[in-house]
Amino acid sequence: MRNGKGWVWCAVLLVFLAPVAWAAPSGKVVVAQGVDPTTLDPHDHEETPAFNVLLNLYDTLLIRDKDLKIIPWLATSYTLVNPTTWEFKLRQGVKFHNGEEFDAEAAKFSFERLANPALNLRSTALRIIERVEVKDKYTIHIVTRKPFPTLDAQLALRGAMVPPAYFKEKDKAHLARNPVGTGPFKFVKWVKDDQIELEANEQYWMGAPKIKTLIFRPIPEETTRMSALQTGEVDLATNVPPHLVKEIKNHPKVTVSSAPSVRTIFIPIYTVQCELIQGSWDCTKPVQSPAANPKVRQAINYAVDVDSIIKNVLEGQGIRTATPLTPKHFGYDPKIKPFPHDPAKAKKLLAEAGYPNGIDLALNSPSGRYPKDKEVAEAVAGQLTQAGIRTQLKVYEWTTYMNNVAYRHGGAPMWLIGWGNTTWDADGTFLPMFRTGQLLANYWNPDFNALVDDAQTNMNRKKRLQLYSKASRFFLDDPPAIPLYQQIDNYGVSRKLQWTARPDERIEGLSMSLKP
Repeated sequence: MRNGKGWVWCAVLLVFLAPVAWAAPSGKVVVAQGVDPTTLDPHDHEETPAFNVLLNLYDTLLIRDKDLKIIPWLATSYTLVNPTTWEFKLRQGVKFHNGEEFDAEAAKFSFERLANPALNLRSTALRIIERVEVKDKYTIHIVTRKPFPTLDAQLALRGAMVPPAYFKEKDKAHLARNPVGTGPFKFVKWVKDDQIELEANEQYWMGAPKIKTLIFRPIPEETTRMSALQTGEVDLATNVPPHLVKEIKNHPKVTVSSAPSVRTIFIPIYTVQCELIQGSWDCTKPVQSPAANPKVRQAINYAVDVDSIIKNVLEGQGIRTATPLTPKHFGYDPKIKPFPHDPAKAKKLLAEAGYPNGIDLALNSPSGRYPKDKEVAEAVAGQLTQAGIRTQLKVYEWTTYMNNVAYRHGGAPMWLIGWGNTTWDADGTFLPMFRTGQLLANYWNPDFNALVDDAQTNMNRKKRLQLYSKASRFFLDDPPAIPLYQQIDNYGVSRKLQWTARPDERIEGLSMSLKP
């Protein structure tokens, strides 16, 4: 509804979630991901392998249900009071794993930690929070510096609630390896590059999980991961390679659960080089690379045959995209079409940019994080080279890639990434990946920045769609990336495990059960 001033108000139905009387947890489920998390601090990462572990340990005020609808969780209701103030009523009777009580003060501490730039945490989306006001023991107001229409979408993803006393007592290194939340599972141990063990929280406010022990194992090599699935060493495996989907689906002991992913795979292209100055990233220095020229970036896009990569490398397990958004994201513009494959056009643009003899560039890629990621990067490098863009491929293990390349802005001029934007809003991609000065952005265009900034704070949905449509045009006219494809998530699943893939890639132990 609208008030007399035309402000948009959001009234959310109160959702009552009574604890369920389940039998005592039993059994063990082993989940194989391609890589190990870089950290278990819920506020210091932007990566799905960590998120999938942590969502079992920590709760947020809001979540998305299986139909991707935002519903209250540790909050019982929420309301937009005015364009910059949101009220949250908090669930009572919730305890952290260490016995601390969850209440308004705990929520205030958690959000203030996330919003504090001095802590240099990698999750930056909630720094727009100006303050958190405690109205009573179980009511808070979150006040943002500017109108922020996607706050509820952000809180359904980020904003893990943490115990204040524990987080004040321990240093950052300890918190990165010893998580304590309110979630359905408790942390037991982490043997780096071997396994993370969780156990059921039998006092969970929603009722105990059905699974007693939940284990996450990193198995980077896809053949080894699929073998472990088929022999029963693991019960759930991410990223079934395309050429094995049919085999796994028809296996007597395992099958495949699939979903079109929230994740798109793309290759950002540097136009600025960020430098760490006094603890903050300065992204004002132009990159010393031919890729700084928009005609060169257009040529790069014309040189890549994405359809061939989807067909021959992914065996059809991908959906071509024109931007790093999927059709389900708010702000997606179906009128924006991808670059056609045109090597002759690529060479012509290179000549116009002053490079008639071609150029030399580097492409950085992880190995084992996404289905056929290294092979996709190899195909891209080969196609670029054929078009006169001689490309050197550099491949890294995931933790090294994120810590030493991505987060440190060391992937110039091109680096492959998969971005799973589960805010389901263009802001969750355009801001962190391409808005100058943000976590992983190495692109500078003041007009693009202005559009993203306006859309982020505009409460009018129609206007936001128009702004994102204009921003999407930059992927054609001044390309900040090579958009490749929307990932199709294929999970290998033991036939004894009841679990279904979600488009937002959540792996929730609370939704798992073992068949008798």
